[in-house]
Amino acid sequence: MRKEERLAKEITEQLGGTGNIAELASCMTRLRVKPVDESKVNLNGIKDIDGVMGVVEAETLQIILGPGIVTKVADEVSRMTGKNVSSVDDDDEEIDTSLEGLAARTKAGLNEKNATPFKLFLRKIASIFIPLIPAIVASGLIAGINNVIIKSGGDPESTLVQMLDLIGWGLFGYLGVFVGINTAKEFGGSPALGGAAGILLINPGLANITLFGEALVPGRGGLIGVMLAAALVAFLEKRIRKVVPSAIDIIVTPTLALLITGFATFFVLQPVGGFLSDIITKGLLGVLDVGGILAGLVLAGTFLPLVVTGLHQGLTPVHMELINSIGDDPLLPILAMGGAGQVGAAFAIYFKTKNARLKKVIKGGLPVGMLGIGEPLIFGVTLPLGRPFLTACLGAAVGGAFQAFFKIATVAIGVSGIPLAFLVHTNQIVLYLIGLLIAYAFGFLFTWMFGFKEEMAKNI
Repeated sequence: MRKEERLAKEITEQLGGTGNIAELASCMTRLRVKPVDESKVNLNGIKDIDGVMGVVEAETLQIILGPGIVTKVADEVSRMTGKNVSSVDDDDEEIDTSLEGLAARTKAGLNEKNATPFKLFLRKIASIFIPLIPAIVASGLIAGINNVIIKSGGDPESTLVQMLDLIGWGLFGYLGVFVGINTAKEFGGSPALGGAAGILLINPGLANITLFGEALVPGRGGLIGVMLAAALVAFLEKRIRKVVPSAIDIIVTPTLALLITGFATFFVLQPVGGFLSDIITKGLLGVLDVGGILAGLVLAGTFLPLVVTGLHQGLTPVHMELINSIGDDPLLPILAMGGAGQVGAAFAIYFKTKNARLKKVIKGGLPVGMLGIGEPLIFGVTLPLGRPFLTACLGAAVGGAFQAFFKIATVAIGVSGIPLAFLVHTNQIVLYLIGLLIAYAFGFLFTWMFGFKEEMAKNI
């Protein structure tokens, strides 16, 4: 039996069987499941499965499996349950209507109500960008490699370089369309209308329109403006559909929704999006300029707790706005030190522990951790152990201070770790890698000195 088949079978059993899975989705490292009846889920059983690196309880149950394998497991669970990945099956026949099942669903509803509005907002933003991460990572890495080729003396006019440029930067030119599509989906609207709303802000034809004596600027408002426009078109679509007769709904509803959104975007949403974008970018740049080393230390040292909640994906539009506004992103190299601190801490634990299972988990998580995917080490190693998570954050803080001091910045966004070296300015690659090694070293040192004792590994 293949590893993904075994994992899918064992996870499904501990989830309460195929009939207890209401929703199924996956991201880069996590299998996301929403059970019909939470009381049937054996959390400890899931955590004990060989290959599961951790479990996060949120609106959905998030099972950490690691990059690559998670997609294969999701496909296997989809085959077993008949449910599409990233879709909701509303088949009432599979929903447990017992008192026990009702109590579980009520509890889940109360948990959602008690969630803070700010956390719910960030999770919604994260949900918009999570499906885009593979394309953003791939495009950013290709663009970064091409940038290194050019800076190393490659001919910018050569066919190969031009093709790599098109492959790498193509997504970022049309990212607003994809963000619009996902935003509309998140707010209950038609994805195509969300994409059309995104086009409103990036269309070059905007430059030919003059309002209040000034020409509109294509891209003004950035992804924030796109999200505002797509959320509005979804809102309008749902409200208009309530009053439009079904016979003419397909014609009237989308037309009115897009028309109103278009004018609202030109007159209101684009300026508002631009204003918010300026506040975010200028505010962050001000913090980095004034705070310097201290700002880098604090930002890098506190980033991992955000990763634990999954809310770090909500920062994607911030990174994009920085690149759109000033041409590069000084925040990403600082936050990338979070994963580096984890790597250093994991190395220290590996060399100190005698626990064979813990060593096996670390061996599986270290390669992807060094390549910028830190969740397997977080949820499989440092977070369950407790204190090493804190020493990893301390190591990250030192690396973040280094990156802030030298003002390291990327020209695109992608995964952190070693691959991010291809995305920083060519003349800063060596400095970035030195900062990465510093975070490794201090994560190792802090964990070796006072972050780990063998008795911590007894329950692993």
